[in-house]
Amino acid sequence: MLPWRKMALCAGLRDPNSLYTVLCRMMMFLWACHWCLGGFTPDRVWGEESSAQSPPSTGSSSEERSLWNPLTWKLVPTEEEIQKYRHSWNPFSHGPILSQGVDIQPKGQFLIQNFVFSEFGHQQFPNRLTTNSVDSPSHLRAVAPTMIFGYGITNHLEFNVAPSFVWFESTRTNASGQQTSSFERGPGDTTIFLKYRPQVQDPDTWRPTLTLFNAVTLPSSQWFGTQGIPGGFSPLGRLPATRFGALTLTEAVLIRKNLQPLRFSGGVYYSYALPGSTAGMNTYGGDIINTRFLWEYIADDKRGLGFNLEFLTLHGLPFRLDGHDLNLKPKSFSLFGVEPSVQYKFFHDEGGALVGAAGVLFSIAGQNDINAIYPNISLYYYWSKGGSPQMR
Repeated sequence: MLPWRKMALCAGLRDPNSLYTVLCRMMMFLWACHWCLGGFTPDRVWGEESSAQSPPSTGSSSEERSLWNPLTWKLVPTEEEIQKYRHSWNPFSHGPILSQGVDIQPKGQFLIQNFVFSEFGHQQFPNRLTTNSVDSPSHLRAVAPTMIFGYGITNHLEFNVAPSFVWFESTRTNASGQQTSSFERGPGDTTIFLKYRPQVQDPDTWRPTLTLFNAVTLPSSQWFGTQGIPGGFSPLGRLPATRFGALTLTEAVLIRKNLQPLRFSGGVYYSYALPGSTAGMNTYGGDIINTRFLWEYIADDKRGLGFNLEFLTLHGLPFRLDGHDLNLKPKSFSLFGVEPSVQYKFFHDEGGALVGAAGVLFSIAGQNDINAIYPNISLYYYWSKGGSPQMR
């Protein structure tokens, strides 16, 4: 295990004001991202001339809306905007494997996502950003099945719970050439998250969907006594990477746009882990930034056949939002990867819908991180309270 990733994290804070301070800073960060990416948008679509009359239901003309007047901010898409998007090109299919779904499930629709993320790595990147790697002291094989249960609370708010499990086998060679091995299987960490969509994409303009992602990762691996995985991270997958066994808060901004026959989406995630503890001493690791970007080509609308190319980055920052000095070395790390994948729709009718996808994530560059390949497979099952499920 890399020494900078050995952490037995706990939920305790050193003083009662720390969590409050961190939450305030994260909310300020989230608000700034929302503002910069156009979350508070007026009724007038970008680059489109205003109509002569506003619909009677709005109660005001688009000219009266202003970025500088909080009373005119639009916090949810209108029903007209949602229906316009729902009737635009968006064939029912799996979508990304590694990236979060950006558009929200319709109100009352359920989703079960079943993933198997795996990792095989025998090399590691040195203490500089490079495409070259050297033999790693630890040779790792790991599998992390993950399930996500999702539900559309409203047409712009989605609730999700994601428990995970982990199995790994690691072989390590010491200085004298002797090999030792470790093995573990058990519950991993559990993530609970809300996705809120203040802006839905307009099929007639360049305006994209904008969604805010708010998550807490619970250290359920610690609660069940699951041994920490070498390297400190479960195999990379659908959820933003966080340190194994860490109580973590994550905020993100997600974006998506459909341009037939292509769909583009991505997101930037910022994660803060509460202080950990090793041998009675508090440990402080840096915050983490994850990014996901997806290019999706739909070859057959009816069969939901598509080909994806996903880009992933993972960055350990040399600082923390709470201002504590880091005492884990090295103080930063990075990983860049790309995953080609294929998706397919098995069926879609009044009873539900089943779609699947498979791909392999390849590490292409990094610093102080494992150089590995990550085979992934996924199945989604959708069902609705009434009628055939809709594509998000």
